[in-house]
Amino acid sequence: MHIPDGYLSPATCGIFFAVMIPIWGLAARIVKKTLKARQVPLLAMGAAFSFVLMLFNIPFPGGSVGHPAGAVLIAILLGPWAGCVAVTVTVLIQAFLFGDGGITTLGANCFNMAFAMVFTGYYSYKLLSFKATTSSNRRIIAAGLAGYIGINVSAFLTGLEIGLQKSFYSPYGIRVTVPVMCIGYLLFFGWIEAVITALIVKYLKKGDNLEIQNP
Repeated sequence: MHIPDGYLSPATCGIFFAVMIPIWGLAARIVKKTLKARQVPLLAMGAAFSFVLMLFNIPFPGGSVGHPAGAVLIAILLGPWAGCVAVTVTVLIQAFLFGDGGITTLGANCFNMAFAMVFTGYYSYKLLSFKATTSSNRRIIAAGLAGYIGINVSAFLTGLEIGLQKSFYSPYGIRVTVPVMCIGYLLFFGWIEAVITALIVKYLKKGDNLEIQNP
């Protein structure tokens, strides 16, 4: 899901940076204002958890690889803006230290994973768990489905962005790139994400280990 350098044109990369810079600024301000002191370690743990999950790159047919992300889980527990910050840090470290995703495509990768995945998953959770009580199992199911939806939206956007570059930067159009990115996540990785998200929410709800935030 991490787009490497050279897969997007300089103009496309510039557009995504232009989109993400104000989002990063807004996220930093909101998190600084709303995140409680006792939640800061949880934000760091969430970023570390997402980082570890994204290291498990598993190849699948079509020449791509897939992995769970944990982004929606962070958003459910700490809010979408905190999720945006945590996943941005994760993607940044992976790009600079491990070469997983490009430097020039950092804006696009963060748009897909730190913004689209996080906010789509979070508001899917809010919608699916609407008016459910704190102890309701519907919240657990909603969390799993939200994780599935969020990661598949991100995979779709990744395939779409690469496919629209059909030229010197990408030899394949969206008829190839979108199915290649989406099939693996729809059939396999999305369900792993759903199970991980649901199980952790279930564990945290059990015994009131952590109060789930819904800002």
